Amino acid sequence: MGFFARIKTLFSRKRVLGLALGSGGAKGMAHLGALKAFEEEGISFRVVAGASIGSIVGALYAKGYSADDMIQIIESLNYKEFGKNLLNPLSDLSFAEEFLSSYLEGDIKGLPMPFAAWATDGVTNEGKMFTEGNIARILTASSAIPPFFRGVDIGGKRYYDGAFSNAIPAEAARALGADVVIGIDLSAFARQEEEKGHISRIFGLAIAKICPVKYNEDSKRRGYDNADFMLRPDLSKFRATDVSRESMSKMFEIGYETAKENMAKIKEVIRKCPSRRKNRKKGE
Repeated sequence: MGFFARIKTLFSRKRVLGLALGSGGAKGMAHLGALKAFEEEGISFRVVAGASIGSIVGALYAKGYSADDMIQIIESLNYKEFGKNLLNPLSDLSFAEEFLSSYLEGDIKGLPMPFAAWATDGVTNEGKMFTEGNIARILTASSAIPPFFRGVDIGGKRYYDGAFSNAIPAEAARALGADVVIGIDLSAFARQEEEKGHISRIFGLAIAKICPVKYNEDSKRRGYDNADFMLRPDLSKFRATDVSRESMSKMFEIGYETAKENMAKIKEVIRKCPSRRKNRKKGE
């Protein structure tokens, strides 16, 4: 390749878009709404990372499922059986692993695009970025919220929900090679503590006492520090456990509308952001 051809290739190279999907339980329906909006705008991501429900949505996206495909997967759930498992304290997540393996079999490395799931070490409370290993098992580890679920054993260690150490793993997407990282924060408008009922506050304190892992002070901030743009759907009227069809439909719409409203800004961020190859040329 000649000199001018190399220069043309350098400057015409498409930026690698990365997606960082945050935690939030049933609020993950907003992720699907945002993905639907990106699909309509012709924006596709080439690397993706997620924590908790974000890891599940992210893995499905990395596998090649569309937003509509994911909705169909959710609708195929046996809610009665699923709810029965959720009502048991310290539930084993094998039921979720079995369900996920129906759509996400094999190793993370076998996915069509780079993907990372974030989980939290139950002993050290440190985060772990998984880029290889059994997909379904790692996703359950990333989603294991104590004390409702037991930790998931991987490689002799027990892991819990990734939200405790990195709620929106934008740095993981960047580590996978993303030039531009778009994050989605499902808890940007969480209810203020004083608005919660007395019993709800006591219950929350009790859970915090018995949890094997604790929230790191920077678990949310590090996502903002490493993202180029953060979508913030207002899901303050919903809980992570709101699995009614009406609630999930509304959360999907909020995610969709939030992405649409911010699309011009997102496109501008993508346009202005330099590629990693240009940065390496400058010695950065």
